[in-house]
Amino acid sequence: MTGGSRLRSRLDSPRVLGIVLVAPAAILLLGLIAYPLLWGVWLSMTSATLGATGVFVGLQNYAVILADPVFRGAAMFSVLYTLLAEAGKLALGLALALILNQSFRGQRAARALMLLPWVAPTVLSALAWLWLLDPQFSAVSWLLVRMHLISRNLDFLGTPASARASLIVVNIWRGLPYFAIGYLAGLQSISKDLYEAAAIDGAAGWQAFRRITWPLLAPITTILVAFSSIFTLTDFQLIWTITRGGPTDATQVFTTLAYQRAIVAGQLGEGAAIAISPIVFMIVLAFFVVRSVREQ
Repeated sequence: MTGGSRLRSRLDSPRVLGIVLVAPAAILLLGLIAYPLLWGVWLSMTSATLGATGVFVGLQNYAVILADPVFRGAAMFSVLYTLLAEAGKLALGLALALILNQSFRGQRAARALMLLPWVAPTVLSALAWLWLLDPQFSAVSWLLVRMHLISRNLDFLGTPASARASLIVVNIWRGLPYFAIGYLAGLQSISKDLYEAAAIDGAAGWQAFRRITWPLLAPITTILVAFSSIFTLTDFQLIWTITRGGPTDATQVFTTLAYQRAIVAGQLGEGAAIAISPIVFMIVLAFFVVRSVREQ
């Protein structure tokens, strides 16, 4: 058997062919994801600053940030921001998908318009919301005043509570199409025969939703929530453009605080430790995604 024949016979093996086909993507991921991640872990264990490589300090940076009240506040708001935003996107996305799954005039146009918040550049969307929430020129405040619901313009970003609530609302608006289109695809994959059989048995409306729709949407719900939670937990552009972590660090999250410490303040080691911190949460979320995909 010649060398060319042996090579062709090996490539005919599904295992070898699979490795050959996956290798380019694996190398790309290693170069763009694995290497920066490992470098970030190493950097978080050094005293590196801008202009100085620093020395190995072990877990000292992690001890410093854990003792920092600003970091603890950022961690708490990151978790709160993710939980409330995902709950809002799940509920409203499912409701929107149920509406768009019905037949009505202009259905296609409505589905296309639904995607606008998702496809629009994040910074552009954030700038639009920054104008809408402006204490002097807010269109939202103007509308509420005209409706006689408030007497004067509101400073949506002026207090910690209102700034946090505003960011959660903006994130829900931004991620709503992701849930809606996912649920819409799931709804269209459910056989109508199931609903017809349920109607014969006397189950309709809420009972049909509880016993048929929601159980069949459970797997896709896990995937949607897990992926979206990762995006939300690592959100940077939206928060940095609108509040930059203010007022008084009330809206700091892992990403914005890491940027301020590493790039603005020049503490690369400490900033890397902050950036590495949410990886534990993301590993847990990735585990649920992989398990859900395997179960389908």
